[in-house]
Amino acid sequence: MQQTKINDFNEIITGRRSIRNYDPTVKISREEMKEILTEASLAPSSVNLQPWRFVVIDTPEGKETLAPLAKFNQRQVETSAAIIAVFADNNSLDYLEKIYDKAVDEGHMPAEVRDQQVPAIRGLLEQMTPEQFKDMNLIDAGLVSMQLMLVARAHGYDTNPIGGYEKAQIAEAFGLDKERYFPVMLLSIGKAADQGYQSVRLSVEETTEWR
Repeated sequence: MQQTKINDFNEIITGRRSIRNYDPTVKISREEMKEILTEASLAPSSVNLQPWRFVVIDTPEGKETLAPLAKFNQRQVETSAAIIAVFADNNSLDYLEKIYDKAVDEGHMPAEVRDQQVPAIRGLLEQMTPEQFKDMNLIDAGLVSMQLMLVARAHGYDTNPIGGYEKAQIAEAFGLDKERYFPVMLLSIGKAADQGYQSVRLSVEETTEWR
C-alpha cells in the first residue's frame, strides 16, 4: 500500500512517534520497501564502507520465527507491515574495492584518487582491533537506522526502534553467520493504529556546553 508522502521536513521530524500498535491491514510492497531502504542507505558511513545489512521480516513465516525472539514486543511483530532487522557486517571491508570502483565508474571519483585512497584505507582499517572495527560499524549502522526511520516517516509510515530482543540468536534464526553479522536493532514499520504519545526531551541548555 503506497502512503501519501510527507514533504515538510519539519513535520517529518516533529511528527515522528514510536508506535507499538499498527493497522494490520496496511502492507508495504517490496518495491516500496526497496525504495525506502535505498533512500535510507544514503546515510553517511566511515570511509563510505556502508556496513549495514537488512533483513526485512514481512511474511507470516518470518514473523513466526521472530516472535519468540522478541517476547516483549509482540504487538509490533504481529501488527506491523514488517520488522526490519539491522545488522553490522564485520566483513564490510571486503566491499572496499567494489564501492570505490563503482564511484569511479559513475564519475564521482577520479581513478587516481581511488588508487590512492583504497590502499590507505585498507591499511588503516586492518590496524584496528576487532573491537574498534565493530564500534565503527555500529556507529554507522546507527546512522542508517535513524535515517531509515525518517525516510519511513516521509513515505507516510510509522516506526519503532526495538532493542529488547534475543540478539545472540537472531542472526542464526534467519540463516546468517552470527560471527559475521552483529545485531544492531529491530525497526517495526507500518501505519499507526493510534496516535502514540509525544515524549519530552531535555532542553539544549541541559545537554549542551559551549566553549
